[in-house]
Amino acid sequence: MAIAEMAIDLRSDTVTRPTAAMRAAMAAAEVGDDVFGDDPTVNALQDRIAAMLGKPAALFLPTGTQSNLCALMAHCGRGDEYLVGQHAHTYKYEGGGAAVLGSIQPQPIAHQADGTLALADIAAAIKPLDDHFARTRLLALENTLGGQVLPMAYQRDATALARQHGLATHLDGARLFNAAVADAARDGGDALAAAHRIAALYDSVSVCFSKGLGAPVGSALVGSTALITSAHRWRKVLGGGLRQAGVLAAAADHALSHHINRLGDDHANAHRLAQGLAGLPGVTVQPPDTNIVFIDVSPAIDGAAVVRRAAAQGVLLTGGQRLRLVTHLDVSAAQIDLAVQVLRGALQ
Repeated sequence: MAIAEMAIDLRSDTVTRPTAAMRAAMAAAEVGDDVFGDDPTVNALQDRIAAMLGKPAALFLPTGTQSNLCALMAHCGRGDEYLVGQHAHTYKYEGGGAAVLGSIQPQPIAHQADGTLALADIAAAIKPLDDHFARTRLLALENTLGGQVLPMAYQRDATALARQHGLATHLDGARLFNAAVADAARDGGDALAAAHRIAALYDSVSVCFSKGLGAPVGSALVGSTALITSAHRWRKVLGGGLRQAGVLAAAADHALSHHINRLGDDHANAHRLAQGLAGLPGVTVQPPDTNIVFIDVSPAIDGAAVVRRAAAQGVLLTGGQRLRLVTHLDVSAAQIDLAVQVLRGALQ
């Protein structure tokens, strides 16, 4: 039996499996050749996500890493620089692709405790127009960052600062809809409207379909027509051209129709998990904003052994002295309660 079928898998929301309804949508998808631009399901998905986020155009890509890289290469040229957080996915977890493949220099900036980059630090990192320096072209932010939601007021201020200095802005919104659902829950608004407001602040936004939204594959990049035209070329250069991709786009389209608002269930389960593990000696639980729970354990506790003990009892997680647990559509509230029992034993 596969791991995903026998375990409570809290390693990531990327482990989600297509639902029966999503599989049916994939099987029924009308397809064409997307490299020729004639896959109707891909085209419809691109039009839909662009409209949802208030941008003129969108591009369907196989992965979030490729979506971010195409955005960076569309915004920046050889010898240019982008400003980015030290723990941002584009800088820390995407193989250095901007530098390796795009000849784009990253300028990492330290994060504040809430996941933001201090405005003063952003301003100080912008290089003068001088031949000695890389040309600062882009500010890249991430929302959510490790499950933390960037405050709207901060995003407005940071993107306004970038524009004042002539910089473009990109959002790694892999979990944009988690942020939007959290914003809507706090403000009593609508998640789609919240996502639209966030996206409006940026020149480009990357959104992942294969995390909390539950599709098996795919991300989308949205932005201006000119930017997406450039990104389309870079997708080809990077080997991301797909043929009958409608079967994948249908899964993403199903997710947009059925899996956005239910992200609130994942957030509730993350809070349930955090509350269940709070108060143990030597254990510090970070209250989650969305669907990611971090647990710091004291040196007296062997974090790697905790992971092994939990796995032996059917609960999968990642980390060492900092443990990471992620809720998603394949984990129910009842499974969270069982995971709490297992983890409390493993942590003690």
